[in-house]
Amino acid sequence: MKIIEKETVQRILDTADIVDVVSDFVHLKRRGANYMGLCPFHNERTPSFSVSKSKNICKCFSCGKGGSPVNFIMQLEQLSYNEALRYLAKKYNIEIKEREQTDQERELESERESMFAVNEYAMQHFERNIHDTPDGRNIGLAYFLERGINEASIKKFHLGYALEKSNDLYENALKKGFKDKYLLDTGLCIKTDSGRVYDRFKGRVIYPVFAVSGKVVAFGGRTLKKDVAKYVNSPESLIYHKSSQLYGMYQAKSAIVRQDKCILVEGYMDVISMHQSGIENVVASSGTSLTEGQIRMIHRFTENVTVIYDGDAAGIKASLRGIDMLLAEGLDIKVVLLPDGDDPDSFAQKHTSSELENYIKEHEDDFIRFKTEILLKGENDPLARSRMVNDIIRSIAVIPDQVKRNIYIKDCSRRLDIDELVVSRQVALQIKTIAENEYDRKQKERARQTIADIEQPQESEVVNEEANNLVIGSASGSEQYNVRILRPYESAILKYVIRYGMVTLCEEYDEDGSPLQSVKVIDYIDYELKREEFEFVNKDLKRTFDEALRLCSDWETERIAIEERLAGERSDYISAGEEELRNSGLEIASIERKEKELIASADEKYFADRRKAESMFVEKILISHPDDAVRNIAIELASEKHVLSKVHTRFMKVETEEDRLQELVPRAIYEYKDAILGCQIKAIQKEMAAIAAVMPYDGEKVMNAMKHLTELHTLRSEIAKFLGERILYPRK
Repeated sequence: MKIIEKETVQRILDTADIVDVVSDFVHLKRRGANYMGLCPFHNERTPSFSVSKSKNICKCFSCGKGGSPVNFIMQLEQLSYNEALRYLAKKYNIEIKEREQTDQERELESERESMFAVNEYAMQHFERNIHDTPDGRNIGLAYFLERGINEASIKKFHLGYALEKSNDLYENALKKGFKDKYLLDTGLCIKTDSGRVYDRFKGRVIYPVFAVSGKVVAFGGRTLKKDVAKYVNSPESLIYHKSSQLYGMYQAKSAIVRQDKCILVEGYMDVISMHQSGIENVVASSGTSLTEGQIRMIHRFTENVTVIYDGDAAGIKASLRGIDMLLAEGLDIKVVLLPDGDDPDSFAQKHTSSELENYIKEHEDDFIRFKTEILLKGENDPLARSRMVNDIIRSIAVIPDQVKRNIYIKDCSRRLDIDELVVSRQVALQIKTIAENEYDRKQKERARQTIADIEQPQESEVVNEEANNLVIGSASGSEQYNVRILRPYESAILKYVIRYGMVTLCEEYDEDGSPLQSVKVIDYIDYELKREEFEFVNKDLKRTFDEALRLCSDWETERIAIEERLAGERSDYISAGEEELRNSGLEIASIERKEKELIASADEKYFADRRKAESMFVEKILISHPDDAVRNIAIELASEKHVLSKVHTRFMKVETEEDRLQELVPRAIYEYKDAILGCQIKAIQKEMAAIAAVMPYDGEKVMNAMKHLTELHTLRSEIAKFLGERILYPRK
């Protein structure tokens, strides 16, 4: 197995744009300097997922997930670091240069990666069968062609065929070096109690199921015989959760975002035929009832859904619950009913793209009218009408947006000829009932969880509790630092290192007042900690800080390259401006004045870009670091929940965190020292209490402890003087 070379990794990290990457999975809207969208990691109706183009990171301020482009892909698609890099390289057409893995690196390869690799091989094997074997061509390919699916669509959806031979895939995969464990774990093969292994999909045409990222996560297989189950699907596995997947989403996501609408159908062939007819913003629930996970996936890309049903009234009634689930998610729902005898597959086969589009536009209906017609079809009983009205009221009640809900109440009242006040009261009653049921459900869930916790506490909780109360001695062994107490102070210091590590904090001068060197934020912090012989006691924070210090050795080379690039951009900026002035026809005096303004503008841009490069250097590398702990801490500390809008800053100068570094960084150091002294004081007080508890107690030990305590209180008082005043180290 090979891994990606360092130079290629850096090129991928430099190229990947967070807005571009996230937009493949989330519908984003511009909000000030950032972009906002619905979080893809948890179920929400109000956008809390922020994407910062300038910092090249994303962050959900509800669930906390996000990060750099690499981290986002890792979390969303559950990929390893190298898998995420390969995904981004493929997206940006970056050639991957690799080297052989060491034995240790090979051992770290994830089980998920192996399962994805097996699925990828299986898909290629099924594709080869349909084109390169007699049975594949005569049975599999002939079936798809007979159904009206052309070669382009077969290739687009990677359709294939599994030979009738019971272990064709199994034997070929073993010959290629794949382990039978992963063939069984993915469900591609099945082992009987007797130990015999056979292929799950033998003798079936194959529909691969892709995750949004393009990874093959599962397969659907359709038999062409009449005496066995028509469809067989991959079982749930580490990489496949049926309730979170929609067939065709990988192929449809761009069209859904572009058209801001998702068309929802039922089966594989419905999706393929509609794509072939030119309607590409279409996905399928694969013959199962809609789930919250599937609806959440749709909502990541659009708020508008059109559900297409065939003319089977009984089947429609059974699936109406899906409409209520879509409404509850806050989606705008339209419904299209096809003519009797047609399904999306057959209808798409018989019509051109424009005819299909026009039919959808002309026959899209809102859910109230649709439900009314379906539920009252063939019903004349007043009781049946009452049940239908209550059913529609329940649908309106799940709509989260109050304005939209009120519009539907008015529409329902008008169409069904029922007093609006009556409908409104019934909707309110349903909302209350839904809320009470949800409350009861959560209470029962908490009770079950409490019982489970009492019966068997989780090992991780015990470990975390021990870690929170861990007391670590200093180098001398006499001082004690509480890890939990010091963490927020260490995080505050590390935040400035990550955000502004290479920014100049102040200048160092000799005795004659001559400048010696610029003091960077990271240099100042490192010097202050070493001067007091302090080091971070939280191991993950220390590892991140040490990694930031290591980057300092690369800064000089990077600085020279940055300044050369910016100098070139400055020269190009001035040249372009001068060319424009020469062609402007202005008088000489005006041209000279504007040339001075142009140079001043170029200088201002040069220094602003250089300072931005300085501030982003540490952050840019650490937020894409291969070490999970380092990367996650960097992402957490680099993220800002609130960003001043351009409107707010256009007319006034607002003092930023970076403007106040000369005050904030020293203050963070002093607050850290104060916290350490507080821990030491607490430890001595405990020691004195322990001495006093033993009779007769050792008076000399008590006096020594009191003397040490007085010294610590004196030091803390000195620090308090600084913390009570504005700390300022002016740059000369």
